[in-house]
Amino acid sequence: MTPEKTTITYDDRSVRHFMSASIFWGVIGMLVGLLAATQLSWWQMNGKFLEAISFGLFKAEGLSYITFGRIRPLHTNAVIFAFVGNMMFAGVYYSTQRLCKARMASDFLSRLHFWGWQSIILGAALTLPAGLTRGKEYAELIWPLNIAVVLMWVVFGVNFFWTLIKRNERSLYVSLWFYIATIVTIAMLYIVNHLSLPTSLVHSYPIFGGVQDGLVQWWYGHNAVAFFLTTPILGIMYYFVPKAAERPVYSYRLSIIHFWALVFIYIWAGPHHLLNTALPKWMQYLGMLFSLMLWAPSWAGMLNGLLTLRGAWDKLRTDPVLKFFAAAVTFYGMATFEGPLLSIRAVNALSHYTDWTVGHVHSGALGWNGFMAAGMFYWLAPRLWKGKLWSTSLANMHFWLGLVGILLYTAAMWVAGITQGLMLSQTNPDGATLKYEFVETLQTIHVPYMLRSFGGGLYLLGFILCAINIFMTARRGIAEPMQVEVMILKNKDRMTLREAFINDPVCHAIAALCFMILWFFLPTHADKAALLVTLLLVYRSVKLFKKNSTQWSDFFNRLIDNYLPFTVLIFLAAAIGGAVQIIPSLLVNKASQVEERVQTLYTPLELAGRDLYISEGCYNCHSQMIRTLVPDVMRYGPLPDQGYSRLGESIYDHPYQWGSKRTGPDLAREGGILAAEAKQMRIGKRDNLWHFNHFMDPRQTSPGSNMPPYPWLFDAKTDFKSLPQKIAAQRTLGVPWPALSRDEIEQSARDQGMEIASSLVKAGAFLPDQAKLSDDQLRNHLAESQVIALISYMQKVGTYDVVESDGKRPVKWLDPDSHRTQFRAAPDKNTQN
Repeated sequence: MTPEKTTITYDDRSVRHFMSASIFWGVIGMLVGLLAATQLSWWQMNGKFLEAISFGLFKAEGLSYITFGRIRPLHTNAVIFAFVGNMMFAGVYYSTQRLCKARMASDFLSRLHFWGWQSIILGAALTLPAGLTRGKEYAELIWPLNIAVVLMWVVFGVNFFWTLIKRNERSLYVSLWFYIATIVTIAMLYIVNHLSLPTSLVHSYPIFGGVQDGLVQWWYGHNAVAFFLTTPILGIMYYFVPKAAERPVYSYRLSIIHFWALVFIYIWAGPHHLLNTALPKWMQYLGMLFSLMLWAPSWAGMLNGLLTLRGAWDKLRTDPVLKFFAAAVTFYGMATFEGPLLSIRAVNALSHYTDWTVGHVHSGALGWNGFMAAGMFYWLAPRLWKGKLWSTSLANMHFWLGLVGILLYTAAMWVAGITQGLMLSQTNPDGATLKYEFVETLQTIHVPYMLRSFGGGLYLLGFILCAINIFMTARRGIAEPMQVEVMILKNKDRMTLREAFINDPVCHAIAALCFMILWFFLPTHADKAALLVTLLLVYRSVKLFKKNSTQWSDFFNRLIDNYLPFTVLIFLAAAIGGAVQIIPSLLVNKASQVEERVQTLYTPLELAGRDLYISEGCYNCHSQMIRTLVPDVMRYGPLPDQGYSRLGESIYDHPYQWGSKRTGPDLAREGGILAAEAKQMRIGKRDNLWHFNHFMDPRQTSPGSNMPPYPWLFDAKTDFKSLPQKIAAQRTLGVPWPALSRDEIEQSARDQGMEIASSLVKAGAFLPDQAKLSDDQLRNHLAESQVIALISYMQKVGTYDVVESDGKRPVKWLDPDSHRTQFRAAPDKNTQN
């Protein structure tokens, strides 16, 4: 019987749209990043500079939306989801059609996906500078936008898998494996980490809190890098690099090892972002172990990419596409070497919370993602618009500008990070005190910060040249659809799920994995038995493979002919690691399970202040976690009974605020006193006037600080009306707020605000633009201002109850006439004395 033929017209319009959007948003995202970088070098760039050059037309007080704390999330989201996201969709849409020999299944879904994704990006660009955020890195978008992201991801997934069903090519090529892993795993990660309880249309609290929220966040955050910025780009590498080099992939077997090892191992490595913290030690070591294991598959992919260029190295002198691809794969290798290195606890003690991590992230984002994007754009443009690239010379200049920019940026961050880490750890000759104040380290690394801005500026300039080049190529070309004649494929995808799971390779892998997990959790001696069984199963698997390697290879060849069993196995390989990490944390993150200390509940006003702290993006510069390191304890936990942070001290924080970067000092002990002393007005390390002046002009209290002023906080009013709904939501999430009426909550917040305002007026607080106000008028003005709520939160951070020796938490109901002390944990019949 003669095979049926059909003519396919590829949907390249969607590819052109996504590519154009990627370039546009890439320039915007990098421009915002450059602004953020200059703000760290010159605090005036937070608004004062714009006020000066506009001759007062724009007032700094009205430019709250361009402060570092607000635009840093805009920068990261724009680069990740707008720039790389659109680039990824362009590469996936183009290559999937060619690899499946089929047009994308639905033009409507493709258009919906494109316009829906751009609408989400526009929504992020409007909400993040307005201070509407969830306060979690790479997961800041408010809940309506998160729902939209999930819906658009489902649209993308349906269109992709529908195309696989309609394909006219029996086997799934390597690139499609990586695309499948991306779609399935990102859906799982995004949904779990963004589970929230809304309190309004623009605000919500994550359902996870404390250490559990930290673990889930970095399970997502680390693997967003893995499955959004790495696996789809690797799929693009496996398609476009061989096309550009006109050479086959160096090793198909190596790609198999690369893929499965990466998918399985990556998902376990998230805890390495929380080393030396209150996270249980076994989770820290688990994250470190799997991070070190990532070296092997990551470098397997790098070598496979570079060796694919064998025989084409002479083209690098003249072909900008190959230049970008070769440099991108090299940066991938460098970043995936540095990542496991930074996951070693001893190295992490130096690097974490410093700019070394920033340099590491940008070497991957700019070098790997940015250069892969540029190479792909330059390769696609002549084919999408049926002509030649407008200027090869301009593309070559883009390459050299970008390369020099990345190297300057990364080197500056290495120097800044290592310098700051060493300075913060250095003691005086007596060994009893630290040598440097935090602000001194900022002044020392000012020059590397300026070099970082210069390097970022060069990279941005190169990308602007790319935008011009692609625009001119499109303008001179013709956007004609590509048609090909293909054989219609029938009788595909015949493997059942039973066949996929009931076989030697899968059964042995699942059994070995189960016993490996038991090794983590079983008590002494039993864990050794589980480890022994694991090793025996691995040994048996190797013997069976050697005995009948053909059967095992035939199974995999059949598997990649069947997309559904293949997808299910990918999901299981990725999901198991998350379950092993997250499920135990559900048990640990409870007040009845923690040792030594349990966080003191906030008052309503302090909760409002905490929400403002998150809204202003303070978590981008300040941590709230004193690590189990001597320099950290000496600097931030100097009292003998305080020391490093304990797990229970942040147990009611939704979201957690341990942070990942210290541009300013840690705040975990800012409150400074035990909750039992709360009968009197709370005064932490510093009095209310210090905080008042600090928010008005940080250099007044901390000379040399690069923190921006926050003048709008002194006039903006605290939203007391929203507090009852927020407290009700937190009670639903398990925070033991006492039962209080709406009026009691609002009145408590107003009373505490008036108390703090009175103390400030008495201490001589002064507002330059309100000089004519009497003391009573100033007190009334301040009492409802946002700065008072924020000060109340600063005076509360780090306070806790000491757990009694019998493991029970004391329930102290202090003076009922005090608005402050009635907000104790509601009595628990199982723990009340």
